[in-house]
Amino acid sequence: MDVVVARCAGLDVHRDTAVATVRWPGKRKNSRGQETRTYPTTQRGPAELSDWLLLEQVELVGMEATGIYWKPVFSVLEERFTCWLLNAQHMHNVPGRKTDVADSVWIARLLEHGLVRPSFVPPREMRDLRDLTRSRTAVTQESELGSAPASGPTGPPPAPRSSPSSRPSTTAAACANTRPSATSPQPRPGSGINTPSRHSQGVSKITGKPQRRSGPTTSTQ
Repeated sequence: MDVVVARCAGLDVHRDTAVATVRWPGKRKNSRGQETRTYPTTQRGPAELSDWLLLEQVELVGMEATGIYWKPVFSVLEERFTCWLLNAQHMHNVPGRKTDVADSVWIARLLEHGLVRPSFVPPREMRDLRDLTRSRTAVTQESELGSAPASGPTGPPPAPRSSPSSRPSTTAAACANTRPSATSPQPRPGSGINTPSRHSQGVSKITGKPQRRSGPTTSTQ
């Protein structure tokens, strides 16, 4: 297969390390040489990686878009080299990869034969503006959540509702008022006040049950 890029580098970027493989023309005809190194992703790591790629006269650098770990490495290398951000799905769809081949080596081989295309990466100014906007949105949301009241709107507490058992029963009070009192004074004999008797109430002397009367009852004084 024809070689499109003579000197290229493939990067496999992780959270803590970045594995880089550089491929260049070999001494023999149609041969290729390569070397793989691992650098930390700290502040000095990407700078040392950039110096090594510059020493190897690398023309093109390709890396897989893995989460957000590619951003600091890409930001350092784009100042000196042409950097491509590769789509992982496109890389896996290319046939011919062996299981024992490292990701960085496979990326470098795809670059040198021109089998992949870069994904769109906004310019540095636009990326900085995006990061600033996202940070401002996050801070605004956190401040709104912190200033929101923990409870509902303040105001006078509602009046307690009395339970049915604590309410006075008007029916019971009315019935109590209509009951005759055992201590009420009794009328004296000869006072002219008639008291109901068993005969006036229509109670039978034999059975003790009330009898019905057809006419009104009159009392004698």
